[in-house]
Amino acid sequence: MVIKLDEILKNIEQFHGHLGPYAVIGYRMGRIANEKLGKDPFSKKAHVWTSDIPPMSCVIDGIQMSSGCTVGKGNLTLLSGNIPKVRFSTNDGKKIEIYLRESVKNEIDSTVTEQNIVSYSEKLYQKSDQELFEIR
Repeated sequence: MVIKLDEILKNIEQFHGHLGPYAVIGYRMGRIANEKLGKDPFSKKAHVWTSDIPPMSCVIDGIQMSSGCTVGKGNLTLLSGNIPKVRFSTNDGKKIEIYLRESVKNEIDSTVTEQNIVSYSEKLYQKSDQELFEIR
């Protein structure tokens, strides 16, 4: 079953309450982790570095939505950071670290307004992993 882009963006909007760039970034981070480490949310943990203040903290909702790692399950830990970063690890020792590129963060922070938040988030979602992230 192929999920259309519109459906994904609607799901992010429904889960988070609105469509914004940091929720999209978090969603993409969790999707990468699922591709590399598997989709079972009980077999992985996420350590998320971000601000605890919106809009950057919105990355947390995106990560929870796509990876299945959640605060409620106890497999998502929040840590203070200036640029969103997440380290996913599995019960069998595999791990991946995903960093939002500083240039992307700066663009989000200097470009997004109430008037363009949805259209910007839609365009952001369509960028490649390499454009958005450094993955280790």
